[in-house]
Amino acid sequence: MSAALSIFLIGMMGAGKSTVGVRLARRLNRPFIDVDRELEGRLGVDIPTVFDLEGEEGFRRREAQLIEELTCTEELVLATGGGAVLAAANRRVLASRGLVVYLRATPADLWQRLRRDKHRPLLKADNPRQRIIDLVGQRDPLYMEIADYVVGTGRQPVDQAVESIIAWLSQPDCAERARGKAYAAGDRRAG
Repeated sequence: MSAALSIFLIGMMGAGKSTVGVRLARRLNRPFIDVDRELEGRLGVDIPTVFDLEGEEGFRRREAQLIEELTCTEELVLATGGGAVLAAANRRVLASRGLVVYLRATPADLWQRLRRDKHRPLLKADNPRQRIIDLVGQRDPLYMEIADYVVGTGRQPVDQAVESIIAWLSQPDCAERARGKAYAAGDRRAG
């Protein structure tokens, strides 16, 4: 694998992007950034407040600007927000600037993790369980469109998901994919 290529974690809210990301970054000795936490830090308010003040459209605009910036960083482990893939521009930069790992969980597993979470603006619905099912149905094809690797995060331990990603990173097909992406991005050192 190209040492400089970043790893971008995508998936639904509750799939484990932040938890897996922290441990993966530690194992790879790379910095970790969670897009949502970074955005909160820069704005000085939490995500629900951004949704309240600017709506989902305003939040997505800010999220896209931050993804554009952060995906230019080398050797980073980046956890995106669950809806980051909704914007074609985000999908394009994620797919072209790093290795994209989709942390995939079933709606049932997501519901078990999120059912008591009152912090997620998109789950403030009459039927939050159905909302999760609908969001997975909408987003799964978009995650799959840009994923270089898919890891099930349903009921397996976090460390098992991390080990799966690390094993994949050491595979020849991953190294070849990384070289191709780096070459396409103009990094001739990867060849």
